[in-house]
Amino acid sequence: MRSFLAQFKLFGIVLVILSAVIIYLFYDALQPKKMLTIYQPSMVNSELVDSTVQFRKKYHTISDFELINQNGDTITQRDYDQKIYIADFFFTTCPTICPIMTKNMADIQRRIKDQGDVMLLSHSVTPQIDSVAQLKKYALEKGVDDSKWNLVTGDKKQIYELARKSYLAVKTDGDGGPYDMIHTENFILVDKEKRIRGFYDGTKSEDVDELMNDLRILKNSYNN
Repeated sequence: MRSFLAQFKLFGIVLVILSAVIIYLFYDALQPKKMLTIYQPSMVNSELVDSTVQFRKKYHTISDFELINQNGDTITQRDYDQKIYIADFFFTTCPTICPIMTKNMADIQRRIKDQGDVMLLSHSVTPQIDSVAQLKKYALEKGVDDSKWNLVTGDKKQIYELARKSYLAVKTDGDGGPYDMIHTENFILVDKEKRIRGFYDGTKSEDVDELMNDLRILKNSYNN
């Protein structure tokens, strides 16, 4: 009798566990899966968008570029082919938000170090100050991994146009020349098709965590 009850008890435990698993699977299947937005210029604050692309509602991608990184190497879109990447705008002498942004980008670098299809790209908004030597000094101070993260400088007009026509990420102040920029705190998530998939406040740890979660969603979309 005791043996029968013991077997019945074991069967009951297995049934409860199996039921719980089935309920969880049904619940998970019914939950709406998060889909990342494909951002177009018309969806972004007009202060951050050049007037020539401001009303574009589809087919927006990051334009080709040719810039110089902290090692004096030429960096182009080819270096980011078939890569997901996170971009931002900064300058090495910035005393306010840049140190926080760089610290958080370094944290992202640590978290993606084993992900071969994810890279980082930081553009200087003061290329006349941020020479290759200055960028290299900054990179060494901040622990930049050259294989994962390019800090780039170059022609100011090109960086300005990338910022406002491609990444939709900086304001213009217009008081120091035609290509003056006020960079924002935005980190920009770019997919393998060069489309913008998210904007995040690079000074806030909770936004960085959201970025990392969206990065997982984006990576999974290529695996399914």
